[in-house]
Amino acid sequence: MTTSATPLRIGLLGTGPWARKTHAPALAAHPGAELSGVWGRRPEAATTLADAHGVPAFTGDDGLDALFAASDAVAVALPPDVQAPVAARAAAAGCHLLLDKPVATTAAGAHEVAEAAARTGVASVVFCTLRFAPATAAWIAEQAAREGWFTARGQWLGALYAPGSTSEYAASPWRRDKGGLWDVGPHVLSVLLPVLGDVTGLTAVRGPSDTAHLVLRHTSGASSTATLGLAAPSGAAGTDIELRGEHGVVTLPRWGGALEAFAGAVDALAEAVRTGEPHPCDVRFGTRLTELLAEAEAQMGPADPA
Repeated sequence: MTTSATPLRIGLLGTGPWARKTHAPALAAHPGAELSGVWGRRPEAATTLADAHGVPAFTGDDGLDALFAASDAVAVALPPDVQAPVAARAAAAGCHLLLDKPVATTAAGAHEVAEAAARTGVASVVFCTLRFAPATAAWIAEQAAREGWFTARGQWLGALYAPGSTSEYAASPWRRDKGGLWDVGPHVLSVLLPVLGDVTGLTAVRGPSDTAHLVLRHTSGASSTATLGLAAPSGAAGTDIELRGEHGVVTLPRWGGALEAFAGAVDALAEAVRTGEPHPCDVRFGTRLTELLAEAEAQMGPADPA
């Protein structure tokens, strides 16, 4: 992990399961970061999480400004369309950005954040897990350095809404509304684009329940497919990404937990702040992912009535 004489003061925006289980403990344990406070839309939740880590709690509109003033950066664990305007406001206040994926669920919302970051020159990282978990980050870099890829297949099927599921994330209104395309789509695209190049053509169709099927053409000439969903039966759930080309067939390795990956994202933000060099998975890349997902959603049209 990257450390420095002066830890990066990072304020946490959000109090939900992702903030409680990943962001707050990872920030509190990171040797190169200092959790400077917790802001939440619900005062009692902000106080509970902040007290658990011995930091101040902030709420309300004035609380946002106070946390920005006490922080060098913010880590955002809010629904995407709440994240976007808050992140743009943080950037305008001079805070570096550690964003969750997707940046927003509209291209306009994501562009607002990217433009705010560009105006003030703050660093940014979008936490696409596979780009920061050590095993998968190294694998992506290795495959991106190779040429000759012919096609790829990505599949991320969760069982969040399967009978018997006890996941807290199933209660997330934005996940239920936007489905696997928006929740797990950024993960798969964050692997395919750095290896195969930007997308030059996209076709999207709906599958069963919230499943989305994408067919992509890339600047390298390679093609790829992605199957994304959160409502698969438990026995059908799983994640794999496979590349085929002149080098044969390679598959994405398994990776560790979210805490390790998030620590890698903190390292990446700290390095971007230190050097002034943008990280490849920054808000501009996150905006491109949002554009592609919005295009796919538009092609699929509204979901069938339940």
